[in-house]
Amino acid sequence: MKNFKIKNIFYFTSFLFLLFLSFTSCETGKNKQEVKTSYIIPDSLLKTLQIDTVKKTQLINGITLTGSVDFDQDHQVNIYPLVSGNVQDIKVQLGDYVQAGQMLAIIKSSEMAGYSNNLIIAETNVTTTKKQLDAQKDLFASGLASQLDVINAQANYDQALAQLEMVRRILKINGNNTQGDYIVKAPINGFIVQKNITNNTSIRSDNGTNMFTISDLKKVWIQANVYEANISKIHIGETVSVTTVSYPDRIFTGTVDKIVNVLDPSSKVMKVRVILNNEDYALKPQMYANITVTQKTNTDAICVPLNAVIFDHSQYYVLSYHGNGKAEITPVEVLSKNNDKIYLAKGIKEGDLIITSNTFQMYDQLNN
Repeated sequence: MKNFKIKNIFYFTSFLFLLFLSFTSCETGKNKQEVKTSYIIPDSLLKTLQIDTVKKTQLINGITLTGSVDFDQDHQVNIYPLVSGNVQDIKVQLGDYVQAGQMLAIIKSSEMAGYSNNLIIAETNVTTTKKQLDAQKDLFASGLASQLDVINAQANYDQALAQLEMVRRILKINGNNTQGDYIVKAPINGFIVQKNITNNTSIRSDNGTNMFTISDLKKVWIQANVYEANISKIHIGETVSVTTVSYPDRIFTGTVDKIVNVLDPSSKVMKVRVILNNEDYALKPQMYANITVTQKTNTDAICVPLNAVIFDHSQYYVLSYHGNGKAEITPVEVLSKNNDKIYLAKGIKEGDLIITSNTFQMYDQLNN
């Protein structure tokens, strides 16, 4: 009986001990799960990262405007019909490049036939009056005509010459064609940016609609919108940077050459015209554009590359690097943006190290 009690006590003590060990083990495992180790950047990844030292530079304020590409109207020509008639044999289509003097279309015109007829009449009149003048001079030399007869014959001849010259000029203005055709020609080099006629279209010279519009796109305009708060910050002659959706990695440089000092009554914006060189024809009319106007100040500020800053949950961040593969997410306050640079008001200081490549990948790693 005594041995039985001793055994029970032994078993009970062993059970309590095992239960204690099990509880302790669970608590230890739980504590291990609650411990979160900081992320260490692997050496293989660290070698691919670009790490820059934070510097202070002159603060450049940037104002971003919206706008669109437009034709340079100083290098644009609208072609209107000078005669009435029927359009035949159109040679070009919308978007074609043409050279000055190139034929664009033919217009069969009764007016042109009339000009040709007037030319024949004027030439015949000159021949007739010339013979009459010669005859009066011979008669005057023989004493059979008076000086007044010669003067009248000379006047008729001079008038006939003047009439012939006028008819020739009219014919030249209208293409100098004597077959009843009006030849539509390109007055300048450029692209066909508007085409409002087709073959067999009947046109009239008093119609206000142009047949073609040709524009030399080597220079284009940007029509930018300026809100009231920024009007005082825009000046003629300022250099601006222009970006487009079509070329997100390319920055075009232009100059503010006109400020329209009137606000649009509906949108409450003022129009500003920017002129740009477009030698490679990359910019097309009606493209949307962002225009950045930069202004230098007398203040220095922390400046970091644009790709070093991350925007998430209504907050800007940079990735501070502390050496030995250790980095942390640091919130910052943006002061101004200028193309590929961002100026910061606070969050980091001059001399700090930040990661400036693969920032989104590293941000996700540090967050997880």
